[in-house]
Amino acid sequence: MNLAFKNNFNKSLRYCFVTTCTLLAIPSFASSTLTQQQSLHAIAADISANRLEQDVSKLVSFGTRHTLSETQSDTRGIGAARRWIKDEFAKISAQCGGCLEIIEVKQTISGEKRIPNPVEVVNIIAIQRGKSDPNRMVIMSGDIDSRVSDVMDFTSDSPGANDNATGVAGVIESARVLSKYKFNGSIVYAALSGEEQGLFGGKILTQYAIDHNWQVHGVLNNDMIGNIAGVNGVINNTTARLFSEGTRVVETPEQARVRRFTGGEVDSASRNLARYIDKVADDYIPNLDTMLVYRLDRFGRGGHHRPFNDAGFAAIRIMETNENYNRQHQDLRTENGIEYGDTIAGVDFNYTAKLTSLNAVSLAAMAWAPAPPKNVKISGAVLPSTTLSWQAQNNENIAGYKIYWRYTSEPQWQYSRFVGSVNTATLENIVIDNYYFGVAAVNKQGIESPVVFPGDVGSFDHAITP
Repeated sequence: MNLAFKNNFNKSLRYCFVTTCTLLAIPSFASSTLTQQQSLHAIAADISANRLEQDVSKLVSFGTRHTLSETQSDTRGIGAARRWIKDEFAKISAQCGGCLEIIEVKQTISGEKRIPNPVEVVNIIAIQRGKSDPNRMVIMSGDIDSRVSDVMDFTSDSPGANDNATGVAGVIESARVLSKYKFNGSIVYAALSGEEQGLFGGKILTQYAIDHNWQVHGVLNNDMIGNIAGVNGVINNTTARLFSEGTRVVETPEQARVRRFTGGEVDSASRNLARYIDKVADDYIPNLDTMLVYRLDRFGRGGHHRPFNDAGFAAIRIMETNENYNRQHQDLRTENGIEYGDTIAGVDFNYTAKLTSLNAVSLAAMAWAPAPPKNVKISGAVLPSTTLSWQAQNNENIAGYKIYWRYTSEPQWQYSRFVGSVNTATLENIVIDNYYFGVAAVNKQGIESPVVFPGDVGSFDHAITP
């Protein structure tokens, strides 16, 4: 038996009441070959910097990908870029026996500040359906469109190499690698349009997900994953940022009242999704340290995860740590010896590969893992112990559940106990007042779901139509 698991298992015996927590003798993942965990390492290694460079170069070759740009040309404008992306998804699907469902999710937008006249905003979406839980979705997204200094200039060359050809290339490369595997849940690869003009692609896909009753349990929005040389002079290819909102914008007054007395300001589903990605980086991505940024996005700025957050879904932004503002939203020019513009020279493709690996492994882990637990509840006021309960899943993939806890001032989960295939468990001598708690589902090969904080504040199944 794995020594770490043996210690964890034995300790769990001391923290459970016999009447509320029936442990399995030994979960099957303790002695399994752990093929899924081995595959997560293989997925990380299979992401290719060379293929990413080829894809970014192709996207840059379209001259501009502005939302309002040319759509009829085969060589220039966003229309050509969209068709190329769709063709790449089709090639990938052909290699996996038609495993990708490729669709356009689109809507005509007009009367907006940045889209005054009617424009069809088209998202290119590829869905890799899960074999046992096909309506449970994890989404990786990147933005097709690019811009220069004037957000309404749709004719000038706008390479958009880092912002955001790197994100779209990462989505395509993840599809290439993950399409070789079969998962329990579904993975959605999303190339979104209209980001620079008002986040319209994300809004359209969010509404599509609601209309089709998708159980969206995580959105990984990739926006600029290729720059390592910051305008602040820092050059670093070993860090990345994970932006996540705190309390949901759709929180009701009653939910806010409960949260005030029970906590959860830093334990929304999005925050625990970010913690999950942070742990993936530690376990599977060499030489990458992720920074948990407790903010919806960069100060006063926005990205395509926000429409999903606006509907109550768990969604985060993954991006480089050190930005170079001379290469963002700039006309191509040289002034005072400084080169401006988002060209391919500013992209480090080994770094892009590292962040793409982070996405691919995270998607695979969540799609293999059971769904995050539902209806997680907690009790223990004026008691020397803490009890958690949840709705057990009727799923042959589940080995059981793991309880996590941490000091309220700590950013990442510190302690955990596997408690078996049960729906309630009590931690003896762990006082509810001093910690935050959560529950994760664990499959038979040891792959875990994100941790779910008790109550509405932490639920991954909380989505309200905007």
